[in-house]
Amino acid sequence: MRLSHKVALITGASRGIGRAIATRFAAEGAKVALSDRDQEALRQTAADIAEQGGQALAIEADVQLKSDVDRMVVEVLRRWGRIDILVNNAGINRTAPFLEITEEDWDLHMAINLKGTFLVSQRVCREMVKQGHGGSVIQISSVNGLAAEADQVHYNASKGGINLLAMSMALEMAEHDIRVNALCPGFIETRLTKPLIDNPPAIAEYLKTIPMKRVGQPEDVAAAALFMASDESRYMTGHCMVVDGGQLIKLS
Repeated sequence: MRLSHKVALITGASRGIGRAIATRFAAEGAKVALSDRDQEALRQTAADIAEQGGQALAIEADVQLKSDVDRMVVEVLRRWGRIDILVNNAGINRTAPFLEITEEDWDLHMAINLKGTFLVSQRVCREMVKQGHGGSVIQISSVNGLAAEADQVHYNASKGGINLLAMSMALEMAEHDIRVNALCPGFIETRLTKPLIDNPPAIAEYLKTIPMKRVGQPEDVAAAALFMASDESRYMTGHCMVVDGGQLIKLS
């Protein structure tokens, strides 16, 4: 198993991409700490992993709050004594035309998507440096951080910030053998995209922007995250990996 004896912390882990990554990591031997604001869904995900023979710890936390981030990391260290892998998956996307985006919605996207990623990354990297055996940080970004889509200015900006955060962190963390990469999914089937997927005329039109002509699955992203977390990517840092069925080709 590729992640045996590793401890992974995954934010936004109760559903969708975060859940798929947590489940895949656990299947590959990692002890997984799961963080989310949705306590019920979070506990269910942890229970499902345990039922499959994995080890999971559920921690209710809001990544935009430094006090929650500190508590979350302390809980992981108290349980398993180390963190080897961090996946920053917590995020939101509330679409709106540029002229209608409120200040509150702008601030919320920056607080959760960008500030939250920064807070968790900094706190965990400090521990990784103390531990002295390196680590892997995976920032879940988006193709929207590399090319713009309409009605998502605030989301696009926050994800672009995450990509540069990953590259900037990679520069400074390399001397500590901590690799930092961004994973940029395209259109993936999740709770947020389900309304469009369930609208046949709308999804048929949208699929024209995806050369592979299909919607991605959370497991597609989890497979890429596993590569980034494992020693198979040991010489890769500061990279933005795209998993999008070719969508970025058309967005560009």
